Amino acid sequence: MTTWEFAAAAVLEGFGQTVSIRKLRVPEPNEGEMLVDVTYGGICGTDLHLQQGHLPIPTPLTLGHEGLGTVRSLGAGTTVDACGATLHVGDTVMWASSISCGQCMPCRQYREPTLCEARRTYGVNRSLAEGAGLSGAWAETILLHPGVVVVKLPQGADELAAMSLACAGPTLVHALYERRPVRLGETVIVQGSGPVGLAAAALAHMAGAEKVILVGGPRQRLDLAAKCGIGHHHIDIVDGANPQQALDQARALTPGGTGADLVIECAGIPGAVAQGLTLARRGGSYLVVGQYTDNGDTMLNPHQIVHRQLDIHGSWAFSGAHLVEYVRLLPVLSNRFDLRSLVVPFPLADVRIAMEAVANGTVIKAVLQSA
Repeated sequence: MTTWEFAAAAVLEGFGQTVSIRKLRVPEPNEGEMLVDVTYGGICGTDLHLQQGHLPIPTPLTLGHEGLGTVRSLGAGTTVDACGATLHVGDTVMWASSISCGQCMPCRQYREPTLCEARRTYGVNRSLAEGAGLSGAWAETILLHPGVVVVKLPQGADELAAMSLACAGPTLVHALYERRPVRLGETVIVQGSGPVGLAAAALAHMAGAEKVILVGGPRQRLDLAAKCGIGHHHIDIVDGANPQQALDQARALTPGGTGADLVIECAGIPGAVAQGLTLARRGGSYLVVGQYTDNGDTMLNPHQIVHRQLDIHGSWAFSGAHLVEYVRLLPVLSNRFDLRSLVVPFPLADVRIAMEAVANGTVIKAVLQSA
């Protein structure tokens, strides 16, 4: 008689419903698969939008599209990570959230796997109806399927520091490497002071921006960003009585008060887009990253685009190659910025409390700890 082992998982039962803890059966990995015991599963702002039904995803499903853990078992043929390093049981790894098909037009012709028409994403569109259901990082164990990009962490890497920008870091690697790079000496304004905004600001520093201005809130988030060394100026647009005054203050910090060379939207609030257009200088660029889920429409003045002659770019998610680059940058990022202090761990059983802390802005980065 077979004795099955079970793992706890945080499951979204349906849109608008609270996340529940279920026990799901742990399978044996098939060829090309691996089982990873999750140490930390990150909570991203996107997860809150998914719960609210802002993307048409299947439910129920185990949430969590960013994670870090140790290899538990390897299926046949699973021998190396994405960089060619040999994998062993007990290795600490991170994994890309999505698997692209490699066959559709975006994959083959446009060289943009993030736009894959059949993209499968852990914690987003893999429902419990598929196999064991351990397809999200908000669980004690996750089953990684063939084709997933897995990367071993560098020796001695700080795991909590790695989780601080686990999704945001690769997302901004994609945005700033391939959509609109930061150029040496530029002034950059970043809208939003969550993990995506902090990743944008940190990478802008490393790319050679002369001045990085963070516009976000609440105040404690901005103060923590300053303490960690991220951003030269920190402007609160959330708690202040007059948002226009905050925008004017940000613009005044740019050369000649004319606006930034590059404005990066990382707020995830539709209304921020209209504001961001006014923060770029004439001939500047606007890079929209934060609108990952459909959070609604917004009013904007197209004259701002034409009069300023703006280059506007969108950037969607990231691929396995961007995760590889993020992990490669981790030692440099951790040495320059106090990333560890951005992270607050919560027990997996306290998932609802952790989600509430992310929603109300009392923490910048919450992670669910399985062990």
